[in-house]
Amino acid sequence: MRASLIQIRVDDAEPVAERRARAAELIAEERGADLVVLPELWPVGAFAFDSFEAAAEELDGPTRQAMSAAAAEAGVWLHAGSIVERAAEGLFNTSLVFAPSGELAAVYRKIHRFGFDKGEAVLMAAGEELVTAPVPDLPLGLATCYDLRFPELFRGLVDAGALAFAIPAGWPEARHEHWTVLARARAVENQAYVLACGTAGTHAHTPQAGRSLIVAPSGELLAEAAGADELVLRAELDPKEATTLRDRFPALKDRRLGVPVPAPGAAG
Repeated sequence: MRASLIQIRVDDAEPVAERRARAAELIAEERGADLVVLPELWPVGAFAFDSFEAAAEELDGPTRQAMSAAAAEAGVWLHAGSIVERAAEGLFNTSLVFAPSGELAAVYRKIHRFGFDKGEAVLMAAGEELVTAPVPDLPLGLATCYDLRFPELFRGLVDAGALAFAIPAGWPEARHEHWTVLARARAVENQAYVLACGTAGTHAHTPQAGRSLIVAPSGELLAEAAGADELVLRAELDPKEATTLRDRFPALKDRRLGVPVPAPGAAG
């Protein structure tokens, strides 16, 4: 399976419509890949808090329409990063995953909001559901940026069948070392692929870390961006590697805490 992470540049001076069109062009260039991942909140910028309200769009808004068409044109599974979603319950940081047909296959509302009682943490509502996308042979657990700091979310995704995690982010340069360490840790402790896609550039006066990376279930770095320039990171994934590693080194079977409890009447 061929995976591509598009570390797209977010620039305050670039109109959102132009960035959508440019993202679609970058996706089209990845025709032949199986899975393409974009960063968090690339239409507006993850730290552009003052723009969230104006930039919010309904789930069936212009970004969904553009990304659905891009996925169908390229014939790829597309994790289109996330948007500021306007819903009846408020604003959400919402990720969209499309099948190669262009059909919307999964929607994930970010559970852990960043900001410590300001920014995203007060402007957006929290998601409540763990979500996996039905990528053939490689069920994809969905998480977003700050979620990376909460390992229990990833354990839950493993219990839901995930063999890989897609983590779009707008991670700041100031904490880039945390980004790399945590991404590799989530791969090792869950014996799953990690596809962590950051943004390039500077937005809302916040330099981005970039440093997108693709990590094997063993923790091996398959590909890593050196900095925060716009680029495409590519790697070949073996869908069997996670299951083979879990059979050969069955650490997940030794869990004692947080293990799912069988439903009443279930066998075993």
